[in-house]
Amino acid sequence: MKPAQPRLSVVIITLNAAAALRPCLESARFADEILIVDSGSSDATLELAAQFGARVLCQEWLGFGAQKQFAVMQAANDWVLCLDADERVTPELQASIQTALAAPTHGAYRFPRRNRFLGRYLRHGEGYPDWSLRLFDRRRARWSDDAVHEKVIADGETGTLAGDLLHDSAETIAAYLGKQNRYTTLAAEAAVAAGKRATVTKVWLSPLVRFIKFYGVRRGFLDGLPGFIHIVIGCFNSFSKYAKMIELQNREPLK
Repeated sequence: MKPAQPRLSVVIITLNAAAALRPCLESARFADEILIVDSGSSDATLELAAQFGARVLCQEWLGFGAQKQFAVMQAANDWVLCLDADERVTPELQASIQTALAAPTHGAYRFPRRNRFLGRYLRHGEGYPDWSLRLFDRRRARWSDDAVHEKVIADGETGTLAGDLLHDSAETIAAYLGKQNRYTTLAAEAAVAAGKRATVTKVWLSPLVRFIKFYGVRRGFLDGLPGFIHIVIGCFNSFSKYAKMIELQNREPLK
């Protein structure tokens, strides 16, 4: 007898996500369950989730990796698709997911994410394909504990699916820069806590290598001005992370 197709839970963590959440929820209707883990929204996030029949749990913020793993473990099903509130599944990706679940050959699957920046979807550089591992059997994969830049750690090989996940962030440049500033602070703190060290060479070389890789080799220049601004901010993020690491290292007591 052919085994039944695994049931799927879409898992989303939220905080004041009402402005972006509706398209995400609409794209997730094909799942057997939509689970939202909210960390204290004061807008209409929870009301919107109720409109779509999502199951909602509240959990104080644990950090990105820990929060997502907590959410995964609360899902009703072992197969989970993890989305951010400002992401949506395209019909092509939905079809690929359903085909993969009909006869899974891997415990985890990745697919390309297309990022919208300054009003257009980037097609090159850091903006695409931006491979994202988001569909997995929680018995064979889990989110890392990283407070920022979290990732899914899978047992065994990872499959690849066709179809894009669209990242529809509509935040302003000011908001984007503010978020990147917070992320680089968290990344620097985590790196120093893990015993990593920054050097003057890394401060200037990391942004340069990043620019060459994504703007040149990965042809970010083909995305015009949005592509240029996107990579310049990315390079500044690299600079900021190592500069903040050096600041933290200089605070360490002399031995």
